[in-house]
Amino acid sequence: MAAPGSVVPNRRFTAQVYVLPARGGGRAALVPTGYRPQFCIRTADVVGDIGLGEAAVARPGDTVTMSVEPGRETPLEPGPGSAVREGGRAAGAGTVTAARRVPTPKFRGRGPGPGPVLGARRAPAPARGGRPAVRRHNGTMNEPIPVTRPVGHGTAKLMPDVDRERAWLLTVDGAPQSYVDLDEPAHLEFEYTRRLGHVLDTLAEPGHPLDALHLGGGALTLPRYLAATRPGSRQDVVEFDGELLDLVAGQLPLPEGADITLHAADARAWLESAPDASADVLVADVFGGSRVPAHLTSVAYAREAARVLRADGVYLGNLADAAPFAFLRSQLATLGTVFEELVLIAEPGVLRGRRFGNTVLAAAHRPLDLVALARRTAADAFPARVEHGAALRDFTGGARPVRDEDAVPSPEPPDGAFGIG
Repeated sequence: MAAPGSVVPNRRFTAQVYVLPARGGGRAALVPTGYRPQFCIRTADVVGDIGLGEAAVARPGDTVTMSVEPGRETPLEPGPGSAVREGGRAAGAGTVTAARRVPTPKFRGRGPGPGPVLGARRAPAPARGGRPAVRRHNGTMNEPIPVTRPVGHGTAKLMPDVDRERAWLLTVDGAPQSYVDLDEPAHLEFEYTRRLGHVLDTLAEPGHPLDALHLGGGALTLPRYLAATRPGSRQDVVEFDGELLDLVAGQLPLPEGADITLHAADARAWLESAPDASADVLVADVFGGSRVPAHLTSVAYAREAARVLRADGVYLGNLADAAPFAFLRSQLATLGTVFEELVLIAEPGVLRGRRFGNTVLAAAHRPLDLVALARRTAADAFPARVEHGAALRDFTGGARPVRDEDAVPSPEPPDGAFGIG
């Protein structure tokens, strides 16, 4: 029995678990990341994917911290005990230490169709103290308050994070778009942005500046990250919604000295006018509403992206899909006509077809550092798999490359796929 609203269904939790050894009736084999036992928590009985961070495996008899993605939303809160079972026998026991409902964000750069290039402009870089409006207490301005404003494609809202003093969540029409911490721009809150960050970290020696092109702006999370981790990087950001750019640049100022230029323009139109071999990395994170626009899914678009990248440049895309993955497979086939190397990064639960979710697709003319990527993604709180080579070719199957005349947007996400828990 609980008061309405006092318990929130969660899709992820962390637990401290003792892995029962064989002599106690448990397992004799190692427990790996991706293991899927049953978790019995109070009256809930649910199967969950586990993640073990950098350790990747646990031995029987170990007490470990594991992240768990249950197969369905489960009312949880820190504190209750959990029995871990496998095939009707006990496999371990532990305690839930943290629980949260994490949205699958659709990071974005609006622009469902071609639009005019409104020109480039340098975003202002006010002093470090800049912040959105704050509430006054006893004459002192010290408590940030949400900022709501209509923009070109909906209603944008900036909401402060109560746990981080100058961190903000950007939503558009209620769906989470970006999260930024002005004091710690290298902090990437959403899992899929961390995976993009992992790829960016492996492209060159640490701290070496890159020339980057971002298609899709949001709250400029990755441009801020690159400016912090690779000072001196030259970056262009193309965002269709100029009013959203104005809101973000005005309320969430860019770091002083960051070489980041904002362009209010359609992504493909701007790309087609960009110089040859002008970027080390191209990050495509473009959504019209909740879908990748059709004109950013074709072979002609992929060829333009390859033209703008240097010979050793890397293309990164954020794509959302679910089983049977017709859209994702078509994008692998499309980029495979232009780039020799393809890598797909996604959570096991998404790749198994259990839910709609984000994937990161990397494409290049050169091999990527797969060992470093696998190590970094496995060490995340919610680990991802790195697929490449023959396994990725098998996943792509007989999918055909997309022509402009046949292009369609990415699939509409199911209700509740993008939201704030």
